Amino acid sequence: MQLLSYALPDSHNFFFFSDKHEGSILSSQRGWDKMCHMMASEYEGCGNNYGGDGGDSIEAIMVDDKRYSIEQLTEARPLVQMQDAIRIREPIREQLLYMLDGNHDRHLWRFGDIAWEMCRSLGVDYGTTTAKVTIKSKDGTLMYKVFSTHGFKSITSTADDPKRREVNKQLILKRHLKFKAGDCAVMIKGHTHKLLVCKPETELYLTDDGKKINQNYTKSGQTEDYIHPDARWYGNSGSFLRLYGEGISGYAERFEYDPVEIGFLILRVRDRKIISLDKIYLDI
Repeated sequence: MQLLSYALPDSHNFFFFSDKHEGSILSSQRGWDKMCHMMASEYEGCGNNYGGDGGDSIEAIMVDDKRYSIEQLTEARPLVQMQDAIRIREPIREQLLYMLDGNHDRHLWRFGDIAWEMCRSLGVDYGTTTAKVTIKSKDGTLMYKVFSTHGFKSITSTADDPKRREVNKQLILKRHLKFKAGDCAVMIKGHTHKLLVCKPETELYLTDDGKKINQNYTKSGQTEDYIHPDARWYGNSGSFLRLYGEGISGYAERFEYDPVEIGFLILRVRDRKIISLDKIYLDI
């Protein structure tokens, strides 16, 4: 766990991405380049773009791993994978606030802390597996806090209806995160390769003023010591890894995983207020 703090402009976009898996032939460089281009451009009328990397930057699968398959690697040597991961982050290093340690990165713990080495080379903050990120305005006023973790638990649903499947996955995501921190308006995890957003919900309640019944709706701000779990934004930050590749069979295919949407998330903040957490789909 790391406690991190940054002063950002009142209006900005916060990119949450993870699971690039550098070294895998199924990892989309075209999708990564599109994200980097977006970080260098305006998004929804704002060009103040920042990013948080949620881990699993490299594939890091060794020959003694049951997931290993030489045909699915563009580069089998993890240290070269690490150097490639550093290289492709150079264009966004000034906007990249922190990087997390993922389970693939951590698999090589015997050889050193891969994620820490990448952070040291890039000059960005090392968030360990989980970082609580405080975002303040330039004058030091708290805007909001983010709970950002790579994660470990899976998110699946076998419901027969697509609407129920989507809601089930959102509720599992919320259940995984909601007790981890009480003061974070935004809670993000990676790992599952799924692209999910669970928005805050409001509920109707009734009061009276002694003369008539009034209707009201629950609400919460962004800076309280305790933000009700139903009033937070939850996100699963997707990946850049395809399920299928022509002529090869990756471990996700061999383990019979279902296809997932490739992409990342963007938190839109305008005039210090969180507007939305957007899913960005990559057609790759």
